[in-house]
Amino acid sequence: MSDLENAAREAVDAAHNSEQLALITALLQAQQLTQQHTCQHPPAARSSGSAAKWVGIGVGGSVFLLAVAVSAIAVAISAVALTICVLVLRSVWQDICKG
Repeated sequence: MSDLENAAREAVDAAHNSEQLALITALLQAQQLTQQHTCQHPPAARSSGSAAKWVGIGVGGSVFLLAVAVSAIAVAISAVALTICVLVLRSVWQDICKG
């Protein structure tokens, strides 16, 4: 295999690894958020804030999932751009070697 093909394969592997790292980072952040919200005192006797609690959980979850989706899209766009760049450079290299 030529150096250019090795570089192309390594670039694709790096893009895949960066996508996995983004997912791992999101998972670790989610674990940190759940650990920070542990309650130290007994629950209150009244349950008037129940609806507000669930609305807050829904909004927080939605924001978190939106952030994960946007970061996944950014990783995918980066992988596509890197792949296109490698293919163009490979084509240029082949043209140089022919001429």
